[in-house]
Amino acid sequence: MRLAIGSDDAGYPIKVVVLEYLRENGLDVEDYGTEEFRPVDYPDVAFPVAEAVANGVYDRAILICGTGIGMSISANKVPGVRAALCHDVYSAERARKSNDAQILTMGARVIGPELAKSIVAAWLRSEFEDGRSTRKVNKIVEKEKQMRGDYVQGNEKTSY
Repeated sequence: MRLAIGSDDAGYPIKVVVLEYLRENGLDVEDYGTEEFRPVDYPDVAFPVAEAVANGVYDRAILICGTGIGMSISANKVPGVRAALCHDVYSAERARKSNDAQILTMGARVIGPELAKSIVAAWLRSEFEDGRSTRKVNKIVEKEKQMRGDYVQGNEKTSY
């Protein structure tokens, strides 16, 4: 599994812990920054990571900011991406099993290092479950395709 990870400066402390945890567990992970506490706006990290996931460069990604909210909102703007904000193990499992979320977002000011590792572990070991959830995820994918088509065609209703 190819993974990407990124954070803004607020998420940096947890990113370091998670990155080390991933590498200790033999996972191939690309770090999109930030370096140390270098200030960076979360969209400047979220967009390239989410685009790389959408384009198949990475199977999954983890994004971390202060609350996880900004990273989640930003990543979900990229067509083809389902990013889930999780601050507990159960939500991380369900994000994969029910929603096929390829990106996990977390808040460094909301959770601690050990919980972050537990959330990541649960999210990584979970896989999408076909069945009832497939119909729901397919509806999201189809709506996204419709909106993308409308946007490309310049339809005023869905142009942002």
